[in-house]
Amino acid sequence: MKNKVFGALLIVVVMCSCAWGAITEATVERAWQRIAKADGFPLVKVNYENDNSPNAWVAFKSQNDYTIHVTRSLMKILNTEDEMAGIWGHEIGHVRLGHYTKGRLRNAGWSIASKLLAKKTGKLTQTVGQVGMNLAEKGFSRQQETQSDEYGVKLLVKAGYDPMGLYYAMKAFKDNGFGTKSGIANWFSTHPATTERLAALQGFAKKYGGKQ
Repeated sequence: MKNKVFGALLIVVVMCSCAWGAITEATVERAWQRIAKADGFPLVKVNYENDNSPNAWVAFKSQNDYTIHVTRSLMKILNTEDEMAGIWGHEIGHVRLGHYTKGRLRNAGWSIASKLLAKKTGKLTQTVGQVGMNLAEKGFSRQQETQSDEYGVKLLVKAGYDPMGLYYAMKAFKDNGFGTKSGIANWFSTHPATTERLAALQGFAKKYGGKQ
C-alpha cells in the first residue's frame, strides 16, 4: 500500500514539474539543429547566457559573422522543444528577411522593452525614455517582428514541428509576466502587443496547417 501511495505521489510530482516548464540544453540543441537544417542556416554554436531576462537572440555583424544566444531564464519558462524551435525560427527569420542593417549588432531580443512596460513602476516618463532608447538602438519594427513570426511558423512546419510552437512560446512569456500591453505605451515597444501577437500566430498556424 505504501509503495502504491509513493508511486502515485511521484507521478503527481513529475506531472507538476512538467507544468512549471524548463527545457534542457539537449532540447535547445535539438531544436536549433532541426530548425537550422530545415532552413539551410549555418549550424553555429549555441551560447548559453546566465541572465535574468528570458531571451534568445542573434548577435549579428554581417551575413557571415554572427552568433546565437539563449538565456537560462528563457529555458526555465518554456515547456517543449516545439516552443524553442519556434523562437529559433523567428530569430532566423530576422536574418533571412534582411532586417539587419550593415554594421548593426542586435544584442537583445524578446523581453527588454516588454519587461519595462509590464512592470508598474509609476515612472511613465522614465520608462518611455528607456523603451525609446531600446527601439532606436536594438529593436526591430513591429512589422518586422510580425514578419519574423510568420517566417518562424512556416519554418516550424518545414522542420516537422507543431506550427503552434511559437504561439505557445509567446503564451509562456505572457503567463510569466513578460507580455507587452496595448495602448499608448505600446507605441514605444518594438514588439506588437502580446494579445495581438498571439492572435496573429494562431492565424499563421492555421494558415500553414496548425491545429488550434
